[in-house]
Amino acid sequence: MRTLKLMLLGFLVVFVLPAAASAAIWYFGDHATSWRTADWSSSALLPPAATVPEARVYILSARTGGLKGAVSEHSWIVVKEEGGAQYERWDKVGWGMPVRHNGYPADGRWYSNEPRVVFAAAGERAATLIPKVRAAIESYPFAMRGGYHIFPGPNSNSFVAHVMRQVPEIDVSLPPVSVGRDYPTGGRLAFLDPDGRDLHLSLFGYAGLSAGWKSGFEINFLGLVAGLDFRRLGIKVPAFGTFALIEA
Repeated sequence: MRTLKLMLLGFLVVFVLPAAASAAIWYFGDHATSWRTADWSSSALLPPAATVPEARVYILSARTGGLKGAVSEHSWIVVKEEGGAQYERWDKVGWGMPVRHNGYPADGRWYSNEPRVVFAAAGERAATLIPKVRAAIESYPFAMRGGYHIFPGPNSNSFVAHVMRQVPEIDVSLPPVSVGRDYPTGGRLAFLDPDGRDLHLSLFGYAGLSAGWKSGFEINFLGLVAGLDFRRLGIKVPAFGTFALIEA
């Protein structure tokens, strides 16, 4: 009984309290009340495509809308071919055909929330990645109508995480606040990333474990992730994300 009580206390401290604190902070913050009133315009985070002749690849992420924003972000993929005058953007959304191409500005705000760069590559490195990214997007198995489920997935973050796993040269993982990224899009409950460096165990996205070079060590419960980031000397706090001593 004592062990059970300690486990319950640990769960409350590690998962419930951070989520509750984040929800309270979010509730009293200033946020868009609906998608109609939200700002979806460019944040000017990325340089104008015409001013950068070399290829570019980005993974961007921003807090999502409604109360979901207290615990989760929305992520998307941006590429620009060498010599190209425009960026291309891919998101997965919850209406219509779920994988949306160029539905929003490349660095657009999401529900008025400012995006941030999760991964960036430029020049020859990006040019090498782009065909692999395009192939991974094409291979996504939930691109049909009805292929979106807000929780546990497959959702927007499941889509981006799938692409990132299929392109091992994208040597990072999505932030721990990307609810849905741990959904097993390949259908297996235990799987290695294609490069063999990260192991994932997932109970259909409801709970799981991840361990490896990109993931560090993570425990996922109902989309909330706690863990350690060994590469950046950081801790992963549910609903808040990673607090690290080393910049990504």
